[in-house]
Amino acid sequence: MTDFERALDIGRPPNVKKIFPHSKALLVSGKFIDLAMIQKGHAICMAANGRNHFIIRGVLAAAQRANSAVIIEIARSEGGASAYCGVNFWNIARQVDAVCNELGITIPVAVHADHYGIKKTADITPARIEIPSIFDAGITSIAIDASHMPDDENLLASIDIIKSVVPAWAGLETEVGEIKGKEGLSTVDEARFLIQGLNAHDIFPNWIALNNGTTHGIQASDQGIQVELTAEIHAALEKYRVSGAQHGTSGNDSERLREIAQKTRTTKANVATALQMISWGVSVNDYGNAIMDADGNFIKVKDEGVSEEMWADMIAYAAAQGWKGGNFKKLNLPFENKLLGQPREIRERMSRRVEDFAYTMMTRVFNAGDTADIAIETILKTGSHDPGPKAERIEDPAAWTPESIHERGALLTGSKGPKGDFDD
Repeated sequence: MTDFERALDIGRPPNVKKIFPHSKALLVSGKFIDLAMIQKGHAICMAANGRNHFIIRGVLAAAQRANSAVIIEIARSEGGASAYCGVNFWNIARQVDAVCNELGITIPVAVHADHYGIKKTADITPARIEIPSIFDAGITSIAIDASHMPDDENLLASIDIIKSVVPAWAGLETEVGEIKGKEGLSTVDEARFLIQGLNAHDIFPNWIALNNGTTHGIQASDQGIQVELTAEIHAALEKYRVSGAQHGTSGNDSERLREIAQKTRTTKANVATALQMISWGVSVNDYGNAIMDADGNFIKVKDEGVSEEMWADMIAYAAAQGWKGGNFKKLNLPFENKLLGQPREIRERMSRRVEDFAYTMMTRVFNAGDTADIAIETILKTGSHDPGPKAERIEDPAAWTPESIHERGALLTGSKGPKGDFDD
């Protein structure tokens, strides 16, 4: 029996084994992905938002070429109950599993539910119902994102949901500070408050996401990720052994992303808008940001991505809806089946364009090459689908009761920035 076959036998979590009993796809907990990046050192896993099927195919092919562990994810806004993508929480694992089996993908893959947003206390009860359903559908990792709420409520909601419905074996991401660019930047105190409070309740996240200056969607300015702020917060959290999750990589140049890998504890980086645009055939710069013409319109590269006729239909549809710029993401849902119905050569070039871009990012920017072998070795050494937590409890639970959480939260002075809809 090969190492891959042994890992397949012991490394897949129980929900994956149940719904894909005969599969040869190594779908694993996000914990193993995080550990592999840590072991290699200064390595970041691409977490690709699979807004369409071609992104999933292309990224998996790229990860196989790079021998890199990988995360395929979809955010709640993209693939939840009120989604703008055809790929969703309930079919993404099935698509990943099918593509892995079809293409002979043998690298470890985590399937991540990103930005499971909790915006108010009333969202907690429905989340307790919905989250188990997405694990039933094959999700192996989740981000509980209550960052829209005040810090004390963020912490309390996270504790409630994670303790009640997130499996202990699953990869876990938490978030402090909404992702909204240069406004409402996360602070050391806010991040420490969240991680300390979770630690006191025996919750040990793999990743923490910050508002460190980036934005979702199309990055029009040079503000981008604030590397020094990120490094400062990660250093303050060192003893809690939590890694960083970097959101909003589209529009940040390769040098800045390499700097994130070298100077911070980031092991997961979300790539969404860039892959969407690349799959469609939109002209992009070397780091995946769409290039506009003089009138502010996207430029379609002839004979790349979707057919010229399909692109014309997409442009007309967007115009009729009044969609411009970042709102082109809303084309994913009405056009998914139309894109799947294109000729094979069109479908293949869409995936291939994603593959080439993702491979370059994995190997030359994120330093993730050959992390697949490390993840498989860790699975075999663990002998289980769950490597357990990276950290241990060092905070006193008695100091982190709901009452004391409210009192501590009231002392935090960070600015949350402007109100608004910052969903990706």
